[in-house]
Amino acid sequence: MRLGELERSIMETLWHHPEGMLAQDIATALPTAPAITTVLTVLVRLTKKDLVTRERTGRAHLYRATSDKDAFVAEAMQAALNEAGDLEAAVTRFVGTVSPEVAEALRNALDGHKT
Repeated sequence: MRLGELERSIMETLWHHPEGMLAQDIATALPTAPAITTVLTVLVRLTKKDLVTRERTGRAHLYRATSDKDAFVAEAMQAALNEAGDLEAAVTRFVGTVSPEVAEALRNALDGHKT
């Protein structure tokens, strides 16, 4: 799932605060200092995408990411592979572009799955 720039910034902020944050605190933490109404609009969108949950705390809501960043990236990778017309070709091209560190991580993950 692709995220817009503000969606990504909000998710990054929430991933760094797994305990959750109020919308005002999210807005304050963002580098672009968007209006609180803009942040609330994006949070509603992220909630509809099941990336964020909200819980009422008094008159406000506490927002939390539904999964950590690693799980989000893994789901995005799976979705991209599901879109491939030729899975083997897509994986081969991907592997041909990764750094040695990523290649090693892939090898380790695959070796760990064999057991």
